[in-house]
Amino acid sequence: MFQSEQKEAEELIHHYLEENGIPIPEAFQWGNVPFKGEWGISTSFFETAALEARSGKQINVPERAQEIAQDVSARLEKHRSFSRVEAVKGYLNLYFATGEFSRKVIAQVLEQRRDFGKGDPKGERVMVEFSQPNTHKAFHVGHLRSAILGDSICRIMDFAGYEVVRANYFGDIGLHVIKWLWNYMKYHAGEEPPQDTTRWMGDIYAEANQRLEENPDLESEVRELYARWDARDPEIVDLWQNTRQWSLDGFEDMYDTLNIHFDHLYANSQAEKPGQEMVKELIEEGIAEDLRPEDAVIVRIDELLGLEKEQYRVLVVLRSDGTALYATEDLALAKMKFTDYDLNKSIYVVDVRQQLHFQQVWKTLEIAGYEWAKRCEHLSYELVNLPGNVVMASRDGTVVLLEDLIREATARALEVVEEKNPSLRKQEKQNVAKTVGLGAIKYPLLARDNTKIVTFDWEKALDFNGQAAPYIQYAHVRANSILRRAWGLLPKAVTPPHELEPAEINLIERISQLPDDVGRAAEERKTLHITNTAYELARAFNKFYKQCPVLDAPPRVRKFRISLVVAARQAIANTLNLLGIEAPPVM
Repeated sequence: MFQSEQKEAEELIHHYLEENGIPIPEAFQWGNVPFKGEWGISTSFFETAALEARSGKQINVPERAQEIAQDVSARLEKHRSFSRVEAVKGYLNLYFATGEFSRKVIAQVLEQRRDFGKGDPKGERVMVEFSQPNTHKAFHVGHLRSAILGDSICRIMDFAGYEVVRANYFGDIGLHVIKWLWNYMKYHAGEEPPQDTTRWMGDIYAEANQRLEENPDLESEVRELYARWDARDPEIVDLWQNTRQWSLDGFEDMYDTLNIHFDHLYANSQAEKPGQEMVKELIEEGIAEDLRPEDAVIVRIDELLGLEKEQYRVLVVLRSDGTALYATEDLALAKMKFTDYDLNKSIYVVDVRQQLHFQQVWKTLEIAGYEWAKRCEHLSYELVNLPGNVVMASRDGTVVLLEDLIREATARALEVVEEKNPSLRKQEKQNVAKTVGLGAIKYPLLARDNTKIVTFDWEKALDFNGQAAPYIQYAHVRANSILRRAWGLLPKAVTPPHELEPAEINLIERISQLPDDVGRAAEERKTLHITNTAYELARAFNKFYKQCPVLDAPPRVRKFRISLVVAARQAIANTLNLLGIEAPPVM
């Protein structure tokens, strides 16, 4: 927030150290002084004192750090940018005048608008792979957390300054596809998908499993069809391509509804043959052990690494009949990603049960000499429990479809909107209800650590008075309401002409923390830092709204408070955007 003042202080510190022949560290680490009604930044001189001690001088490091801090603070005492300077136990604390800090925070938000909180470009390209649905199946709630978590991580990392490539890896071949094609060819030949494509695709898959369970003799027909697929029978390949596109079109409709997009689509059909070629190379290099035809092709990872204690175990990379496994395809997929994009990092947003699998795949690639394998990262997540502890299984059709969940969320939100704002036009109510409903679905999945199970609760998700998306969205609407009544009088940032109220100070503090919160969320890959920030911003604004008159305040105070409302509204909107949640103008 105060980079220029920090830079000036560093220049003075450098000058002091040079003048006194004291070693200069490569960089000074600055942090915020814990906020207690006064804003400040801090750095320490322990590293400086330690460098001096290592140069041969007999020095007590803590005492010397305090001496340097005192000398520097004496030089900075009259610096115009700081209201107060102090040296405490080797630390130099620089404080800012409350009025100046407030003006500068608001000015930065008003200048940067949608970019407030955005980090400087990091020069690093990161791919985030997420969602990973299977074609020829329904798009159900089981896919929801990966899609929403991955999208938010992309938004956060992009905002923090990374160049982000959004990727989706969908399963478009395998036994589930063959079963679907068999059922379609035998019982639904020539049918076109209805408008509700993904539901229809899922129904045909569930129906196939039901028929096969009722009559196991039909499995021979499925095996016969699989043989035709392996031989790349043109009739089967054409049907597969057409029906696969039906699924992809249905997925795209879902992603449009969720406001999610991708830069690159990968499919396991693309990775099958390259993966088999990579396994062949692993065998030739003595990394993989070929036990066919009696057994599979395996990699004894622990043995290759000389590990006595079991860690990576054995990875099966090819079936005994030479057909590909997930591991086969994941070997090729990893290589494709780094070849296509020259990545600094490849992040896989996949559920926690795949943790060992990815460790095995990446360690195998590392043994094979692919140095980039160390730059692969698994961002794991736990499952979502729905009301009633619904268990989802695509094979028997007991799934909660995503469109049904969205429909229910919208209907529930509409009831609340009609109660709170009955004067809205019908279409406007529907639009607001959809915005609130989607926010109610997304926020709980992002507000909990991704390694923890989420138990979805409708009352909490649609709470206008608690830690939920509607509460945050409503704070944005309240700010909008004030600004509409300000008759377009949106002033520039000004120094407050009055002694700030605690509610004003708290709101300014929350706004000022957004850039640091974004950086922390990106670095730790944790969306909950942003959900917490959004909630705390909304809570701080609501306290300000109740305790500090804006439009009825004296003219000069009103001018400052209107600018603070603008800044708060923008900060709330920015945090919601990072979560993939819309900030509605009315509710």
